[in-house]
Amino acid sequence: MAESDPVIARIASGVAAVPADAWDSLAGGDDPFLSHAFLTLLEESGSVGPGTGWQSAPVCIDGPDGRLAAAAPAYLKAHSQGEYVFDHGWADAWRRAGGDYYPKLQVAVPFTPVPGRRLLTRDAAHVPALIGALEAVVTQNGLSSAHATFVTEDQLDAFRAAGWLIRRDSQFHWFDRGYGDFDGFLAALSSRKRKDLRKERATAQAAVRIEALTGDAIRPEHWDVMWACYQDTGARKWGTPYWTREAFALLGERMADRVLLVVAHERDTGRPVAAALNLIGTDALYGRYWGCLADIPCLHFELCYYQAIDFALARGLGRVEAGAQGQHKLARGYEPVPTWSAHFIPHPGFRAAVADFLEREIAAVEQESQWLAGHAPFRRGDG
Repeated sequence: MAESDPVIARIASGVAAVPADAWDSLAGGDDPFLSHAFLTLLEESGSVGPGTGWQSAPVCIDGPDGRLAAAAPAYLKAHSQGEYVFDHGWADAWRRAGGDYYPKLQVAVPFTPVPGRRLLTRDAAHVPALIGALEAVVTQNGLSSAHATFVTEDQLDAFRAAGWLIRRDSQFHWFDRGYGDFDGFLAALSSRKRKDLRKERATAQAAVRIEALTGDAIRPEHWDVMWACYQDTGARKWGTPYWTREAFALLGERMADRVLLVVAHERDTGRPVAAALNLIGTDALYGRYWGCLADIPCLHFELCYYQAIDFALARGLGRVEAGAQGQHKLARGYEPVPTWSAHFIPHPGFRAAVADFLEREIAAVEQESQWLAGHAPFRRGDG
């Protein structure tokens, strides 16, 4: 992009208002969550939109030829739910100081704590302009802040260069270290951990029959099971489920080939009692939702972690990302990895306070990550 080329930034009414081929040409095919199909099914199902606190407002830049040159999946947020990077304390501090923290601008995939690109471009030269456009949305509309969450490390420098504050957290991902199969993975663990994992798998599998479904094998009745399980999980957490039933239906209609749905049936009765939803990327399996309608020991570990590893090994996928939080994943072969977010806060005083908080927080996160890495279940020496 030459300096003389005009930069035209705009806010679209939703990702659905952007042609699918134009959006996907920027998003690429690696990350299913950034696809036009995924983002629009959230809009069309009512999972985001009026009444949800998520107003889709993708920021787009058109090139001199009128073609979409850069875009960011952005939302005007009326709360801080469904983000998995917690800023409730910041919101409370801003309110007590007499300000309105909401609406804020969220650059993210809704309800999806999966690291991914947040600045979608064909040419890296458009990146500064896209960040500038996000900042302009905040300043021109009197918003408190902008937050780009679960940003890939390769995009952090661009946000740093623009003066955004950087926040670190951590997740647990499983990596294929050339194991070949599940037994090969177990062989890399300490003797005690191998025994623990085998016992957990045997306990769960003795109680249920498990189906791992993808593509056309996923039928409407399977989505009914997933919906019931999803609702149950939401009720247990005293929360409101983010997805509507229609979102699951649209996912099945439009992206079934990128879905792994694991369903467990009671061996005695045959009734479905649990389900886990995963999305399939080019080199990763992404665990998203799970739920259980019966109290079955170790079933969560089997459906969400071990079945995911089995599938990744069979498909040649390099890693499994099992979602946010959960130190219990460490004992099951999932390793701590850093996750990142970037925050634009135009008010100098508020920015200084948040910067001070982040400096102290990142030291604690780094210390915890070092401790976790030292308690991985992998064998040392003869194990």
